[in-house]
Amino acid sequence: MRTTLKIVMPLIVSVAVVSLLFAGYQVRTQRRALRSDLSRRAEIFAESLQQTIEPYFDRAPEMKLQQLGERFGRREHLKGIAVYDMAGKAMAITPGIAEQLKSRPDIAGRAAELDTGVGEFLRIGQDPAYIYALPLHHGGQAVGTLAVVYDAAYIEDQVSRTLRDALLNAVVQTLLISGLASFLVRWNLTRPLGRTAKWLRTLRSGQPHAPPSAPGEIFGELHQEVTYLARDLDTARATAEKEARLRDAGASLWTAERLRVSIRSKLQGKPMFVVANREPYMHVFAEKAIEVIVPASGLVTALEPVLVACDGTWIAHGAGSADRKTVDERDHLRVPPERPSYLLRRVWLSSEEEKGYYFGFSNEGLWPLCHIAHTRPVFRPEDWRHYQQVNRRFADAVLEEMKGTTSPILLAQDYHFMLLPRMVKEARPDARIAIFWHIPWPNPEAFGICPWQRELIDGLLGADLIGFHIQSHCNNFLKTVERALEALTEWDRFAVNRQNHITRVRPYPISVAFPEKNISTPAMPSSGAERAALCKELGLEASLLGVGVDRVDYTKGILERFRGIEHFLELYPAFLRRFTLVQIGAPSRTQIGRYQRLLDEVGAEAVRINARFQAGRWKPIVFLKRHHSHEEIARFYRAASVCLVTSLHDGMNLVAKEFIAERDDERGALILSTFAGAALELTDALLVNPYDVQQLAAAIHRALQMPEEEQAARMGRMRGTVRKNNVYRWAARLLSDLTDIRIDATERVETS
Repeated sequence: MRTTLKIVMPLIVSVAVVSLLFAGYQVRTQRRALRSDLSRRAEIFAESLQQTIEPYFDRAPEMKLQQLGERFGRREHLKGIAVYDMAGKAMAITPGIAEQLKSRPDIAGRAAELDTGVGEFLRIGQDPAYIYALPLHHGGQAVGTLAVVYDAAYIEDQVSRTLRDALLNAVVQTLLISGLASFLVRWNLTRPLGRTAKWLRTLRSGQPHAPPSAPGEIFGELHQEVTYLARDLDTARATAEKEARLRDAGASLWTAERLRVSIRSKLQGKPMFVVANREPYMHVFAEKAIEVIVPASGLVTALEPVLVACDGTWIAHGAGSADRKTVDERDHLRVPPERPSYLLRRVWLSSEEEKGYYFGFSNEGLWPLCHIAHTRPVFRPEDWRHYQQVNRRFADAVLEEMKGTTSPILLAQDYHFMLLPRMVKEARPDARIAIFWHIPWPNPEAFGICPWQRELIDGLLGADLIGFHIQSHCNNFLKTVERALEALTEWDRFAVNRQNHITRVRPYPISVAFPEKNISTPAMPSSGAERAALCKELGLEASLLGVGVDRVDYTKGILERFRGIEHFLELYPAFLRRFTLVQIGAPSRTQIGRYQRLLDEVGAEAVRINARFQAGRWKPIVFLKRHHSHEEIARFYRAASVCLVTSLHDGMNLVAKEFIAERDDERGALILSTFAGAALELTDALLVNPYDVQQLAAAIHRALQMPEEEQAARMGRMRGTVRKNNVYRWAARLLSDLTDIRIDATERVETS
């Protein structure tokens, strides 16, 4: 028994300590999360209430304000609100807190003094509470303060329950593990060793005693068996490690196969429908035959396994020159070409419709409107008519494909189809509809520029789920809804209730398919060898390469990037004749005048900077003005010492993630704009304001001087993030949330 305790006691202590530490961490994390959530809700509520209260300071203030105080004093965990004038006199206060807050609390005074919102956890009497105070203004002058008081007792209650449960779990786990360990040690170790020791003592004493059944032979051939055991252990260890890696990967990483299996079980045999402007496979006339083009798209990578699993349908604009030649009489085509597994339905648009709907309303109107990149949006009535017509055309195609399918599931893509969710929902209230918004959603003031904002937002709210890249875009959308439409915005669960239909609003950061290397993967050239090969192909002499990969679009900050390079060379002349930026710039939307002018501006700026610094076969900027395949771009990613992503405004920007995914050598540095959604995930990048050329120049210098150890540490963490949060995980989260929504086909009400 003593031997068993000596062996098991460290295990018991270790399990107990780890369990207690985890319980403490869990409690601390939950308290922080609950406090953060409460302060966020208080701030949002106070800011919305601020706009309601301020107008009443100059007309019958006390009566009106008191009515408002009583009206808004009935929310979850909200104890009440109080309004004070600048002298600290209570002008209105919720009856439940009137006695405690008759005099203005200190935090409200600080908010008035600082002229900004201030929040604080404190006690009111014996009760824990949270107060968030905001200054109130009228006519540009501070006239008072608003205090929103929340009951914070529930936080400690929840934390106490969590602590109790965690401690109980720790005790139970410790007892179970220690009991099981004691049993196993006694059965497998101490008893056999005891029998063997007794037998050895008997042999040593010379007393006749039959040896135990196993130990005699085991110890008699110990050397030989240990040799065999060592050999077998090596084989078993290799097999176990391989199985453990597979199990771990299957449990934590999303792959195309895991996504396919997961969504198939959720869809339960039902097909899924995807509507997007871009088609996954395009047919064009080549010199002697029809050629298949696969547009580079992370969306296709993510959704194709799902459509294959459920024999779904992808509905898209047939834009290829030979698309009509390859479909049947119903405009259908089975894809992929090498193994047809799902349906592609093509929708045809006239050149006039494409010009108005795509180039006009979508890309001269909505695109600059949402990106706020200092290009004025253009809204023409004729473009709006085409946008409506094309959305109706696609909606009719979707409804036609849905015939015969009960409770169909539809995933629409992007700003091209803002009206489509409402059109489909009105015809098929039993359908589950999601739309993913791939670009930023601006603040309400910016979106209010659009003459048809009400119609567009109402169209989106036909969906059951709207996905954005990041939380701030969700917040902007809900604020826009509040300003533009009569609807109940439920901030506590991020949903909109309009005409008894619930629309959830959620962030789903999109990503890339992280390449998993294995034994059969061919070895890639080293960074230095790839750089040397590319420089030779470009006729360039440079020892350090930077890379930028973008469509030539005014939102990508290419001109700002070039000026940052220019300033960098001014500040650090030691990098002259050493560092070159290779800018891969794919021409985009050149039918639009603004884009054609930008293409010319980018080329002219590269020429100007090169003329200033160029020497021999070296120049600071190489501008490659054409489309490149993913394989071509990957070579530049692997060769670059730094990748520059300087977007002026971007929903996500997958170039940053593609660069990280390609750097399996864990070298190189990423310079990333804070105005790209990817900056929220890739915090180990060098984050910059692309408008600040001095900051950008300093970031380039730091990236090029960064020690290899720091490069490896930063890149390793970012690769772990991109690997875990890959594009399959994005699709799984989005589609899982969509399939979990329950729809009442009659009332079109979410019941979950």
